Amino acid sequence: MKKTKVKEEKLRIFAIGDLHGDSRKASQLAIRAKKENVDLVIMSGDLTYAEQSVDYLVGPFAKRKLDVLIVPGNHETNATAQFLEKAYAPYVKDLHGRSIIKKQVGIFGAGGASVGPVFSGEKEIYAALHRGFEKVKYSKKKIMVTHAHPSETFMATLTHPIIKGSTCIRRAIEQFKPDIAICSHAHEGEGIEERIGKTRLINVGKRGKIIEI
Repeated sequence: MKKTKVKEEKLRIFAIGDLHGDSRKASQLAIRAKKENVDLVIMSGDLTYAEQSVDYLVGPFAKRKLDVLIVPGNHETNATAQFLEKAYAPYVKDLHGRSIIKKQVGIFGAGGASVGPVFSGEKEIYAALHRGFEKVKYSKKKIMVTHAHPSETFMATLTHPIIKGSTCIRRAIEQFKPDIAICSHAHEGEGIEERIGKTRLINVGKRGKIIEI
């Protein structure tokens, strides 16, 4: 008897970065995410502008009962990301140094960047990525989420010299080999997609990006 091949159900993601306190844009994106019927929203840091306010940035998504993963950028602290997780439970999870598995896709991440109002060292970012990866390393497919973009990429050449690409994120991609790596931080690189080996690198930016895996 011939076996019927089971069609794999894809994970549908709406990834967003660098809102920088734009609550109006957050509301528009939340409406779009609901209409697009996504399984998950990923916010890759710099939700705020120097932590001036966290109001109405994550709330519009949680209000619509959308599951959201966040990492801090270089404009908010880890404590702020943890606060948002608690404030909007059970819909929001801080992914920094952590991971989840959804539809057999392992997702791990780390926020921060080595420049800006909130500084994170390269060793710190790598250690957080390693912690998250260890819990999903046997997943069939993997997504790595960071705020900063990796070094030695085209998007890194477009930014001001002070906004350098991260060597530790580059190292993590080469070592952990995620299927997809999501970043933001380099505003000039918004929407750009590149390849690092077999990894699809996407700078999602403020306009957001629908990703299926």
